Amino acid sequence: MTWDYSHLSPPSDSGEIPKREFLPLEKLGWKPFFSEQTSADDLAEAVPVRVVEVHRKGLHVVGESFDAFIPPGPDAAAGDWFLYDQHDPSRSKILQRSSLFERRAAGTEHKRQFIAANVDTVFIVSSCNKEFNVARLERYLVLAFEAEVTPVILLTKADLCDDPAPYVEAASAISNRVVVELLNALSHEPIAKLSRWCGLGQTVAFLGSSGVGKSTLVNALFKDDVADTAAIRENDNKGRHTTTRRQLRFTPEGCAVLDTPGMRELQLTNVKAGIADLFSDMADLVSQCRFNDCQHDSEPGCAIQNAIELGEIDPSRFARWNKLVLEERSNSSSMAARGTDNRSQLKRTKKTKQ
Repeated sequence: MTWDYSHLSPPSDSGEIPKREFLPLEKLGWKPFFSEQTSADDLAEAVPVRVVEVHRKGLHVVGESFDAFIPPGPDAAAGDWFLYDQHDPSRSKILQRSSLFERRAAGTEHKRQFIAANVDTVFIVSSCNKEFNVARLERYLVLAFEAEVTPVILLTKADLCDDPAPYVEAASAISNRVVVELLNALSHEPIAKLSRWCGLGQTVAFLGSSGVGKSTLVNALFKDDVADTAAIRENDNKGRHTTTRRQLRFTPEGCAVLDTPGMRELQLTNVKAGIADLFSDMADLVSQCRFNDCQHDSEPGCAIQNAIELGEIDPSRFARWNKLVLEERSNSSSMAARGTDNRSQLKRTKKTKQ
């Protein structure tokens, strides 16, 4: 079958874009960013598809008049776009991502794990109960800032809390660049408060711990029970994994919504810029330290310790920043070393075969 995607090619040199209705692929999140990476020849030979689920044995992808489970090939994340060559799948190629969320996978092998790709807005969900944790929210925000994705903090279960104001205040104090929304996921509030980020062609992702209400919010956006939900344990406010895999769904209005399993561990790697963005005050102080290799402990001329003594910096904020910096440095270094080891092993294997 011949696929005609000429209408998705980049605009002409004149820059004029005729008025038209949104096309099927655009309702899946296709944007000029992806069109500019393709040519008419590419689109004539391959099918643009988006990854909606990643399985061990393959990928579930959708496109214009295309919905299939294909064999594993490209190292893809939920939300990825790639050109699928049906005649020779090995020639399929992933398009450059507009954004990528990743973490260091759990375990001791120092592997990276994709979370989501090509997201426009990330909803970081936390509850107004014992689950609320500023340090955890900061970790998610670092991921968002590194990926250059708009983050929004959603505080759920407000209806079960006597006074949610302290939670809103603590979340709002993390960064003046982040919107904080307080809502009851079981009411009409999710649609009313989140609609400005959920327009046609947009992709949003929900991140957070188990039991905070991510799947309930997804159901609210769809006005239907598309995702399984479960109650939290009353003794510790912890939830069970009702979402077992990352899955991209599309609302009738044309917004791509990614629900994700709760993450018990979020090890950061390759997020140096994200940490500097979220803790810009710390980054400014570091540049003022007397020594370039200052450990911000007892060294003379340490601008950070001086700011703490003057009451300009909260010691707990400094401790959280320092922990993230050391963790990111260690994880990034370990993964870089693992990549070098893998390349060396590959070279040795090739020499053995020759």
